[in-house]
Amino acid sequence: MKRKEFLRSIGVGAAFAITFPCLGGCSKDGGIDGNVVEVPTGVDFTVDLNSEEGAKLANNGGYILKNLVVVVRNLEGNFVAASQVCSHQSYDEVRFVNQEGGIFHCDVHGSKFAQDGSPLNTIPNSVAKPLKIFNTELNGSNLRVFE
Repeated sequence: MKRKEFLRSIGVGAAFAITFPCLGGCSKDGGIDGNVVEVPTGVDFTVDLNSEEGAKLANNGGYILKNLVVVVRNLEGNFVAASQVCSHQSYDEVRFVNQEGGIFHCDVHGSKFAQDGSPLNTIPNSVAKPLKIFNTELNGSNLRVFE
């Protein structure tokens, strides 16, 4: 049997069955390892700044990731909290970087956000949406992050 005849004989159903598992392994971003998740809601937690976790916030520019939130001590020494989930395509790859006075950056597609959540750049073929920002409140050595 020739290849062309064989392919005709297996038909579209078999071709789909063979290729379907491959489609699940293909990501929409060409191989970025971030997770696609929902923006966190109902956020309300505290960070003890004297704990091992909180020690990462001791210096300006330091940040932690907790409950899909990036908690930052910005370059001016103030606490800011933003969604770790990018508003562009919902990857959980937003981090704080010491660029342009301190910004939130998602390295999946290069989205950049000001500390108030406003977009600083536009990704081609997309609408620039703000990054969700959460309230912070310092009480002694406890930092509360909430909506």
